[in-house]
Amino acid sequence: MWCCCAIHSMYKSILSLTLPIFIGQIAFMANAVTDTVMAGSISAVDQAVVGIGMSVFFSVFVPLMGVLLAISPIISQHFGAGEHAAVGEDMRQGFWLTLVVAALVFLLVYFPDPFLRISQLSPEVEAKTRAYLRWAAIGAIAQMFFRFFYGFTTAISQPRVLMGLSLFALALKIPLNFIFMYGHFGFSAMGGVGCAVATTVAVWVTIVLAAIILWRNSNYQQFKIFAQWSWPTWHAQMQLWKLGVPMGLTFLIDVTSFTFMALFVARLGATTAAAHGIATNLAAAAYMLPMSISVAVSVLIGQAIGAGDSRGARRTGWVGYQIAIAFAVALTALIIFSSSAISRFYTNDSDVQKLAAQLLVLVAVYHIFDAILAVGINALRGYKNAVVPMIVCGFCLWGISLGGGYVLGLQGGFGSTEPLRAAGFWYAAIIGFALASLIVAAYFNYVSIAPLRKTAKTG
Repeated sequence: MWCCCAIHSMYKSILSLTLPIFIGQIAFMANAVTDTVMAGSISAVDQAVVGIGMSVFFSVFVPLMGVLLAISPIISQHFGAGEHAAVGEDMRQGFWLTLVVAALVFLLVYFPDPFLRISQLSPEVEAKTRAYLRWAAIGAIAQMFFRFFYGFTTAISQPRVLMGLSLFALALKIPLNFIFMYGHFGFSAMGGVGCAVATTVAVWVTIVLAAIILWRNSNYQQFKIFAQWSWPTWHAQMQLWKLGVPMGLTFLIDVTSFTFMALFVARLGATTAAAHGIATNLAAAAYMLPMSISVAVSVLIGQAIGAGDSRGARRTGWVGYQIAIAFAVALTALIIFSSSAISRFYTNDSDVQKLAAQLLVLVAVYHIFDAILAVGINALRGYKNAVVPMIVCGFCLWGISLGGGYVLGLQGGFGSTEPLRAAGFWYAAIIGFALASLIVAAYFNYVSIAPLRKTAKTG
């Protein structure tokens, strides 16, 4: 039986690891929020360009980043077992994986034609979106290596380094936005495109600092990452890809369900696209807290498994659920009661404000199920279990959320005589994420209790 002191200690461990991860993620997301707000002060067109551009970028970047995060549960289990030499080799093998994935991200973002054909953009918006994505592609290479560094650093419970680098990048990004968006110090005003230029400059500076830290910091030197050169090995690469591909596909399903939602909503005009962009931007920002909690849960589960503590791994998952749900309910109430104020913060356009305020109420409800699903998926990743969550997300997010949203939003149906426009997509998202979160929670219960039953039988 678990005593109150052990449970209290687990709450403390999760929250102490969550806080710096959360601050770092908020700094990362603040870049996107800043871009959306600053673009909105220029024009609805520039705000739409930033919204659509970010949707396309993240639909490519996030799934491939998910492949890289396979390094985290592998390292966390080796770290929990005290196998430092294995951690160093994991990093050397992870470098080759990152190199391949970074090249793929660059090519897919730099040539975005498949995405832009779907959205049927006006010539002005399409031209600016293409320019935005060309600059974003250059920055994506550095961002991918930073996410590799992120996976390693969280796995060894050193998130404060990430927090510091993320805050530094944000501090650098804001003045760069003013320079490139509005045109200062001899640069031409680039509007929404300037956001991508500023991000690219900031992230390349940040990854150079991360490399220096990895080389010089004593917290990393113990793993002797640079003690030898390792070519990619078949076994190590297959282990990474076997875990990383379903993780990446899960991210792909999640992100593209919202990317295609944004592209379909873009057919309803610049005002609706801008309002929907605000809604998705806030949903992504709100997700940073449950995501941070879930990353902490995944790391601690992996470390517990490496240490041979199956009971502690299971308890960590359920405590993580409790923490995430409590914060999600509080944040949902806050968004509902301040939806109008939030929409005014994002834009000066009264039509965009009105529509965005309506959508934010739906975002608030959606957030609860998004938080529950995040913890379940990441808890299972701590067990190196990623295939079933991928299948569940494929059915619920693509089939129900996106497919149902297309019908409700653009065609009408399911009892609706008229298309519900942007709101229809959010109604469908709530249903899809609610179902996915319940299924994944049930599966986590099955996976986490299996080792305990096996031990009881053999004992």
